[in-house]
Amino acid sequence: MTYTVVYEKISDISFPDGYCYAHIPSLDLTTHGLGIEGAKDAAIDLVKLWIEEKKARGEKIKTELESFYSKIELEDALFG
Repeated sequence: MTYTVVYEKISDISFPDGYCYAHIPSLDLTTHGLGIEGAKDAAIDLVKLWIEEKKARGEKIKTELESFYSKIELEDALFG
């Protein structure tokens, strides 16, 4: 199975420097880890646990069909 993961640097002061979020949009799951590699490892562990839980409950395991991503830019004046 393949799932898209979106990484974002964490700026929350309650996290040490260098931590990143890893979000799996198709499963609506988010975790975090140190750097992208740490976040990726955490995402792999989280998805494995999610799949195990679904199997244990006899539920369908959701797969990702297609993902599309873009960025939008807003003018600073909108926030002033």
